[in-house]
Amino acid sequence: MDTNRLSGAIAKALNQQMTNEAHNAQIYLSYGAWANEKGYEGISNFLFRHANEERNHMMKILEYILKRGGKVVVTEIPGPGPDPSSINDCFEKIFKSEVDNTTSIYNLVNLSLAEKDWATWNFMQWFVKEQTEEETLAMNLLDKIKIAGGASAKDDALYILDNNLATTPDDATLAQDITVEKP
Repeated sequence: MDTNRLSGAIAKALNQQMTNEAHNAQIYLSYGAWANEKGYEGISNFLFRHANEERNHMMKILEYILKRGGKVVVTEIPGPGPDPSSINDCFEKIFKSEVDNTTSIYNLVNLSLAEKDWATWNFMQWFVKEQTEEETLAMNLLDKIKIAGGASAKDDALYILDNNLATTPDDATLAQDITVEKP
């Protein structure tokens, strides 16, 4: 008896998203290693933690495919691309990667809506909220580097930023979670 509850298009899109999450993990891992080589251990630690988070996203999708009776297709993960040229470039690339990932997630949400696959649509809502958080966090990082001097940031400002990111939480406060009591 066939127990697969995913259409071919949904299964393909979920498998592609699984690969996207793995690719993002590779980007964070690569940039974390790059930052460490440059002496930015706080930034490196922050990026390594995010690599683990992206791998967790990948596993969440893998488990969903399995639980819906679909076939998981593990494919080659694209390389992370060239190293950043600066801390500013690193954060700009991270932001772009997160925006690209959001677009992919929105496409999957739209597909599940079009196919009336409410289970997948519901499952993907967690990722919609997560991507809002990821983009907000990336924008906050860009704001911090901008304050530090952007592409022209001096060593002392980068030192402070590096120390700050060593203890920065891995999530961001979203606009939808703001209240009068907690602005």
